[in-house]
Amino acid sequence: MMKTIISVIDGDVNTNYNREIFEKAGEVIRGGGLVAFPTETVYGLGGDALNPTASQKIYTAKGRPCDNPLIVHIYRMEDLNRVAEGVGREALKLAEMYWPGPLTMIFKKRSIVPDETTGGLDTVAVRMPDNPIALRFIEASGGFIAAPSANLSGRPSPTKAVHVAEDMNGRIDMIIDGGSSVIGLESTIVDMTGKTPMILRPGYISGEMIREALGSVDYDPAVFGEETGGIRPKAPGMKYRHYAPKGELIIVKGEQSRVIGHIREGIAAAEASGKRVGVIVASESENCYDGAPHIINIGSREDEETIARHLYSVLRECDDKDIDIIYSEDFSTPRIGQAIMNRLIKAAGHRVVEV
Repeated sequence: MMKTIISVIDGDVNTNYNREIFEKAGEVIRGGGLVAFPTETVYGLGGDALNPTASQKIYTAKGRPCDNPLIVHIYRMEDLNRVAEGVGREALKLAEMYWPGPLTMIFKKRSIVPDETTGGLDTVAVRMPDNPIALRFIEASGGFIAAPSANLSGRPSPTKAVHVAEDMNGRIDMIIDGGSSVIGLESTIVDMTGKTPMILRPGYISGEMIREALGSVDYDPAVFGEETGGIRPKAPGMKYRHYAPKGELIIVKGEQSRVIGHIREGIAAAEASGKRVGVIVASESENCYDGAPHIINIGSREDEETIARHLYSVLRECDDKDIDIIYSEDFSTPRIGQAIMNRLIKAAGHRVVEV
């Protein structure tokens, strides 16, 4: 097993100490190795996007299906046209508004990008993260980093370096610890190759924000929980089960009193059968499950960004507590609730109960 170096970024990214960390990380990437790094969304598992062997190593380290494409991360706008072609006015407008930021766009790829990075597709997904550590790392590494989330395939995405270490210690060369992710959900993915931009994965940049910028936007059916079957995924998170805790996760939707009643019945049945049971709740209903042993408060419905930021940590907390059955309330909040529920439904393997 390889030794994974963990380096903590302390304060200003431009200090001599931190510069040495970026230089070391760049050496690892240029040598074909893998480095986990923080972004504003989640931690990414980075390799040289133009090196097919490095991309293959990412799939191996994660246990990720090789047809699940990787996102190419850049640190400056002028590099977009080096990896993508057919970048039109609409894409440039979105980039001007939301880059750096939690937005990924899909274009036709240039030949410089190997098939191993794009999962065999003729398209490439590109984003510029809004995190100074990520940008410095990408620059130090040569400018093009292929990076999915830095977790074992199917597990909850990491929002802290300790989450990365849980899954990746001994599997990768280096982890850059830059503190907790600010957003906590992966980027919005928009396919720009069709007549109308299409959202393949919802995120912090909402469909309404994109519609206001461009006038129109479509949604892929997978966004609403429909399975893609045997179709090759065009973006991460479309085909395979993602974000899942070890226990069985069940989402309960409906009028709040009925949701609480159904979950209370489920708690009693699970405990009667000797199962450890937990409930993911909003702070407004935290006191409605008297006697339940594991109530996990994800945050207030009035602060949806906190719910998003805590989601993956809460799912990992369920694993830490060895919970067998996890009930979750519905968190369809106004702006980014679609993204929150997209991740939660996939984590539950589409087990949703309407009451």
